[in-house]
Amino acid sequence: MAQMKEKLKELVETTLIPEVEVYMEELHELLERDEHTADDLDAIKDMESFLVELQNILAVIEEDSMPEEEYERIYNKIMENIEAHHDH
Repeated sequence: MAQMKEKLKELVETTLIPEVEVYMEELHELLERDEHTADDLDAIKDMESFLVELQNILAVIEEDSMPEEEYERIYNKIMENIEAHHDH
C-alpha cells in the first residue's frame, strides 16, 4: 500500500472515526436527557453523514480504486480542515 494511502487510512481509522463517534455519543446523550437544541439535531445529521463519508473513504482505500494523487488530495484537505478548526 502506498505511503499516502496508508497515512490517510491511519488518519481516518484512528483519529477521525473515533472522534466523530464520541461526539455523536455526546449528542445522543443530550437527546436522551431532552437537553438538545436545534443545532444539536443538525450536528447529529452532519456527523452521521460525515461518518458515512469516512467509511466510504476506507472502502475506496481497500479497493485501491484511486490514483495516489487523489489519496494525497483527500488527506491534505482533511488536514486543512483540522487545522482551520483548531484555529477557531
